[in-house]
Amino acid sequence: MNILKKYEQALKLYRAKKFNAALKLVKEVEKAAPHWKKSFLLEIFIRRDQWEQIKELALLEKFLPRLDCNSTDDKDLAADAFNCFGSVNRSLGRTTDSVKAFCLSASLSDDNKKACEEISNALFAASSAENYSAADFQKLYDEYKKYLSDIEPYPKKFYRHEKIRVGFLSSCFQWHVVMSWGWHLVSGLDKNLFKVYCYSNVKTPDKVTNYFRSSVDVWHDIYSLTDAATAELIRADEIDILFELDGHTVDNRLRIAAYRPATVQISGIGYMNSTGLDCFDYFLSDIYCAGDESYFTEKVIKLPHSHFCYEPPTKMEPAAYPPCIKNNFVTFGSFNQFGKMTDSVFITWQKILDAVPNSRLILKHQIFSNDDGRNFVKARLKSFGFDINRVEMRPYTDNHIVEYNDVDIALDTFPYTGGVTTCEALYMGVPVISLYGNRHGTRFGLSILKNVGLDELAVDSYDEYINRAVALASDWELLAILRKNLRGMMEKSPLMDSANYIREVQDAFIKILR
Repeated sequence: MNILKKYEQALKLYRAKKFNAALKLVKEVEKAAPHWKKSFLLEIFIRRDQWEQIKELALLEKFLPRLDCNSTDDKDLAADAFNCFGSVNRSLGRTTDSVKAFCLSASLSDDNKKACEEISNALFAASSAENYSAADFQKLYDEYKKYLSDIEPYPKKFYRHEKIRVGFLSSCFQWHVVMSWGWHLVSGLDKNLFKVYCYSNVKTPDKVTNYFRSSVDVWHDIYSLTDAATAELIRADEIDILFELDGHTVDNRLRIAAYRPATVQISGIGYMNSTGLDCFDYFLSDIYCAGDESYFTEKVIKLPHSHFCYEPPTKMEPAAYPPCIKNNFVTFGSFNQFGKMTDSVFITWQKILDAVPNSRLILKHQIFSNDDGRNFVKARLKSFGFDINRVEMRPYTDNHIVEYNDVDIALDTFPYTGGVTTCEALYMGVPVISLYGNRHGTRFGLSILKNVGLDELAVDSYDEYINRAVALASDWELLAILRKNLRGMMEKSPLMDSANYIREVQDAFIKILR
């Protein structure tokens, strides 16, 4: 088999997710033709899809210097390589390198749609940055808007429908974390007042997709449609309010909204910050989460309670007692994405462990699925003074929610706080300590805890974060009471009161349309 055929076979195996077989062939190609760059990029893709981030990073650091970004032959390879470099750095908590890499990838692309995706990636990565100002975000928004030059918006048009037509645009109409918050919004609007349309960018439908397809008035699969064709479809449907659920997350279709196909356009629920785009009139938030509105380019809708309604993915019962009762020591835990764990997070957590004798910390994420990932995190933790023997690293599992039975107190990440992760912990009877700032994406923990009635666990300084965690760790009786009652507190709170939530959203929809 010649080199080209061997590479093509490796690519075919990779696309079939037969990674080990593909890797074997790629290694043979690399050895026979070390000058041929495509094979090295394919190995990077394989490592990425196998969650071997440390190997992927090492390969990229060797590969990127070999590329000439001014060369026509290397330009596309470089764009893909910088995309990988941005993703792997984001997953490892290296925010600055991640943002730079995504922006470089965008600048190398001749495709405006691809460039927009890369700036979306950069904005998502920037959400974990500790010191990003409104002006820093605005620079990225301006960069995104450069790649909308090929889009001509429709003129604004108003309709006089008997029912208000609300269109939901998303890639998340499937078994996806966003649907834990968007379930009632999409399926619960009063059919006497509203007609609901869904524009689904789901590639592989599942039972959740089928549920929504059967529960709304009009359903459109748009995965294979262009942005222009989808915008034309929305325009033809005469949508009064278009609600975009994804923001700058993966597989978003923000460019559709740039055509301004609907009378009024809103973003929210699935993304933690402003879209930064002129095509959106409003952003859905609440009185606790909104924070400093200078970070928004949209007008902020501030619901009087929660801007989302939590629907748990499972009804699994929490443990009867916190694990400290049987262990005789307190276990802290964080099941958040590792990329959210900044230096300040680790410095703060280390001080908490020092202040609570014999305490332990459970971290759970995909990075712990192999030795390279565990060793990378161990080295980082040691640099902050952690006793590694007190830290347990668990890989991601589908039934992760049951493992909250091993945690006494959950520690939220910051500045990019947990959202659904925090809801899951509370639902399983585990109190969460959260630090909030002035930016919308830093205040999800504050909003959730306020709505549940645990205001005192949301704080605005590192010292208070440490003090609350230490104080709670010393009160095992309170931990036992919370384990028993937290689920009931959530179910009775605005966070899970779907009827009241829908009324508040409907009132907001009617107000903004008028």
